[in-house]
Amino acid sequence: MASVERRRIVRLRDGALDAGPDQLAIEEPLEIEVDGTVVSTTMRTPGHDIELALGWLVSEGALGSLDEVLEAKECFEHAEGADEEQVRRIVQVHTRSSIPLTPRLHATSSACGVCGADLIDLTQRTRHWSLSGDRTAFDIDRILGQPRALRESQRGFDASGGLHAAALFTTGGELLCVREDVGRHNAVDKVIGWALTEGRLPLAGLALQVSGRASAELVHKAVMAGAPLLAAVSAASTLAVDLARASDLTLVGFVRDDSLNVYAGGERLGVTE
Repeated sequence: MASVERRRIVRLRDGALDAGPDQLAIEEPLEIEVDGTVVSTTMRTPGHDIELALGWLVSEGALGSLDEVLEAKECFEHAEGADEEQVRRIVQVHTRSSIPLTPRLHATSSACGVCGADLIDLTQRTRHWSLSGDRTAFDIDRILGQPRALRESQRGFDASGGLHAAALFTTGGELLCVREDVGRHNAVDKVIGWALTEGRLPLAGLALQVSGRASAELVHKAVMAGAPLLAAVSAASTLAVDLARASDLTLVGFVRDDSLNVYAGGERLGVTE
């Protein structure tokens, strides 16, 4: 499924105007339906939609194993009263037991997913796995190499310049999975959904790398998936650092070339204050 589409634009280059086609990242709504109830509508880039839905459910604390899922499938329906070309895209998830989820009746934007002032308490109450027992040692040089490996795998970004990415790495630097999306949180959910379908949850001993900043929401998702380390190309927020420290997550940011910032959990990197 394509992640970019052509649109005609006008460019200004070196003082001259030029009109022509450009590749833009696609942003479209996806409904997530669980056991017959629509629980979320998110704006996302098409592709790996089932992984996105399953990863979102892991992040919500609703799933911890693929054994809890009877079926997950994509459905396409024509929106009532809309143009025939307008199609509702839905991922239907059927579980073995009813999942206690509060539907999000508003559309979740591609910039924000899980929100709330009490995120630290929410994370501690709903997570399936504790990170305190995962004492995986990570090599700093391997961590420093992750952003380049991630960037080299960003096909959609190469075409549009408008997609975020997330990836999983082993301690040896092997890239296991990479996903792109117009939303940072969606890219992470797609990676988590992949891990769920591959039987790799929790993400013990693995590093989660993201292309942008480390927000509290992304820290929440890393903790919910059982990843001991989250690395970001850009900065971390105060709540992200507080949540990482409360959850025993190793959090690093500004991972570029030969430098990085260690915000939490430096012991896994052999770093102490």
